[in-house]
Amino acid sequence: MQFRLFEKSVYVNRRSVLKKNVGSGLIVLMGNEESSMNYEHNWYPYMQDSNFLYYFGLNTTGLVAVIDIESGEEIIFGNELTIDDIVWTGSLPSISEMALEVGVTVTRPYNAIEQKIKSALALGRKVHILPPYRPENKIKLSEWFGVPIRGLAELVSVTLIKAIVSQRSYKEAREVAEMHQATLTSGKMHLAAMRYAKPGMKEYEVMAKVKEVAYANNSAISFNPIVTIHGETLHNLYSGNTIREGQMILCDAGASNDMNYAGDLTCTFPVGEKFTSKQREVYEIVLNSHNAAIDMLKPGVLYKDVYLTACLKIVEGMQSLGLMKGNAQDAVAAGAHALFFQCGLGHMIGLDVHDMEDLGEQYVGYTDTLKKSTQFGMKSLRLGRTLEPGFTLTVEPGIYMIPQLMDQWKAENKFVEFINYDALDGYRDFSGIRVEEDFLITEDGYQQIGERLPITVDEVEAVRTECFETV
Repeated sequence: MQFRLFEKSVYVNRRSVLKKNVGSGLIVLMGNEESSMNYEHNWYPYMQDSNFLYYFGLNTTGLVAVIDIESGEEIIFGNELTIDDIVWTGSLPSISEMALEVGVTVTRPYNAIEQKIKSALALGRKVHILPPYRPENKIKLSEWFGVPIRGLAELVSVTLIKAIVSQRSYKEAREVAEMHQATLTSGKMHLAAMRYAKPGMKEYEVMAKVKEVAYANNSAISFNPIVTIHGETLHNLYSGNTIREGQMILCDAGASNDMNYAGDLTCTFPVGEKFTSKQREVYEIVLNSHNAAIDMLKPGVLYKDVYLTACLKIVEGMQSLGLMKGNAQDAVAAGAHALFFQCGLGHMIGLDVHDMEDLGEQYVGYTDTLKKSTQFGMKSLRLGRTLEPGFTLTVEPGIYMIPQLMDQWKAENKFVEFINYDALDGYRDFSGIRVEEDFLITEDGYQQIGERLPITVDEVEAVRTECFETV
């Protein structure tokens, strides 16, 4: 094998639970193929579908699996390597050999799945599929089911989605161990950025150091890193700016280990040795919000309430700076905090950095009775549901000074009872601050995943001072 697996029984047991929870019919789980960037054989970095990985474990291209609930039959469909393939790839295990490693005894050529699906449909059986997100899989499913691509949404099985969410939401100890490893590497990536960045460098030079650490630790990146002096742009992927004394760098990055489990951390640090007084004040507000959220982590707590507490701490902090006024709880209820905190507080994490996001936030982060808010700011909260033991999630509050948003709200006289617009002028070029860590919900509280990074002002400045002393 060119990839690691859990014990065979892990996959057998997971599929057994899935069959029981879905109840009847045929389950189709699509694996991923190589995806071309600019011509057929120049591919994007490969990543297997996480649902296929969870139930079948095989981190290789060109596979699809079927589980027949009534008969109990499990089949992996895929094509064996030809001699032309082997010339380029070398000798690899056969599909039947790989299938046996995860407890599957039946394999078929890839194109045999079409007849399997059509036969089931002809008998009036339910065929369960997940929402496809890869264009090549959309095309295949369209052909196999005989419907236009736009009609696939009507075939998606909510029963299958809910069954998978009910399993994958609760991380096994072996999964937490893999996530711990991925997050340890993620921490090393952030420390590398904090120890390397110097005035006069380009952002991409710091990003290169971040990626280097991931690859040197037998990991990939779990998402395209954000390394920017423009932290006010929530997902700023441009990295061509020169970093200068007096600015801050926001680094949001994570590793994906060799079993595809993800880490996701964010740090914010000064380009020089020290934060400015204004930066220090705002950083302390973000950190206070972060710590207040962490203190609430335990089973039975609604994560939406954790978010609202984090928002309240941000409003109280903004009031201490003279940027907000009025009753802090009323400001949060109205959504006035979203001038500074426009996104959610965190998300589930696991085999995906936003775990199971392809299945739909309404099923992963919410429930049939708890619906997602449409209020600006809170509508970006990916996770709102009640926390339970086994959940793994991120906590990532931030403050983002976005001049365009300030101008729009001021022109609209929006929330004038809560916001001191005249005082905002001194923060138009402030940028943004975010801190993020990963956690496991335990039976009576929480456990941090990975190791704690330098996160207080003094700790961050100590690392930055050491960086300049070693020049």
